[in-house]
Amino acid sequence: MEQQVIIITGASSGFGKATAEILSAKGHIVYGLCRREMQDSDIRYRQCDVRNREQIATVVAEIVKEQGRVDVLINNAGMGIGGALELATDEEIDLQMGTNFMGCVNMCQAVLPYMRKARRGKIINLSSIGGVMGLPYQGFYSASKFAIEGFTEALAAEVTGFGIRVCMVEPGDFATGFTGSRKNSQATMDDPDYGPIFKRSLAIIEKEENGGLQPEVLARRIVKLVEKKKPPLRNVVANLEQWLSTVIKRVLTGNQMVGILRDYYKS
Repeated sequence: MEQQVIIITGASSGFGKATAEILSAKGHIVYGLCRREMQDSDIRYRQCDVRNREQIATVVAEIVKEQGRVDVLINNAGMGIGGALELATDEEIDLQMGTNFMGCVNMCQAVLPYMRKARRGKIINLSSIGGVMGLPYQGFYSASKFAIEGFTEALAAEVTGFGIRVCMVEPGDFATGFTGSRKNSQATMDDPDYGPIFKRSLAIIEKEENGGLQPEVLARRIVKLVEKKKPPLRNVVANLEQWLSTVIKRVLTGNQMVGILRDYYKS
């Protein structure tokens, strides 16, 4: 396959780092964007916060100046905040939605003018199983991923005519640093009603994540999407049980699905 210029956000660890390493090993020119300074002999790291539109515009312009184009954008940057929806603070909501959803939007708006001018390009957005069903005590995380689902579907309809392909990946549970870096609501922890239930649910969530698939599994799927001319819009990457849950959701009533989620997460 011809060498491609690829931007990956959240490339310092987890899915982003694993994907960047595989793509770089295949001979692609890979720019890894992350909030902290990083150095690597193969991956061209750039310090960039996906919530900062000015910083993004500068970095993308520099990449285009160096390479003349951007062929692929992989929107991987993300984080999680656990807690009760009722007790979420403005700061927690802004951080969650600003990183996961608006970070994706900001990056897309920065690269699309270059892709549209070239009449070619590919955008791969990281959603989640949590973007297919609303997960209790991860409500704003789910909301951010639901938003990515709708955004990606609409974007694909708008830009396919310009030769730009758009798709998304919906991972299940993976054993990455995401679990350890999750921010949990102290107000929820301290609440006499929500606290005990949240702690019980969180233990289940963390057990599933820590016992999940390795990030290289998802990285290899993303690489296939990079190399595929016409990738499917939605791509679930999960164990059999979680994959089946996305299928079952299509046929169950809303109340039935909520009941299953409440039972599973002991909420």
